[in-house]
Amino acid sequence: MVIGKVINRVVSTRKYETLQGYKLLVIEPFNGVDKEWFIAADTIGAGEGELVLVSFGSAVQHALHQHAPIDAVVVGIVDQAPDGL
Repeated sequence: MVIGKVINRVVSTRKYETLQGYKLLVIEPFNGVDKEWFIAADTIGAGEGELVLVSFGSAVQHALHQHAPIDAVVVGIVDQAPDGL
């Protein structure tokens, strides 16, 4: 899992059928020196500027309402940033 900041959202007029209903967010990670942005699906209502907890890999499918081609999902909104962030 990674803590990151929501910096934007992805707007898509057409997408794969099983992606319907998932909001897609652009996340900037706070781990290490690699600050490469990535896209994560969100069903819990995270918004721009919020710190979020993101899960990756096979565990993602357990957090989804239906099987979808998603490899990162927001699983929590962080209320208080850890020291150093």
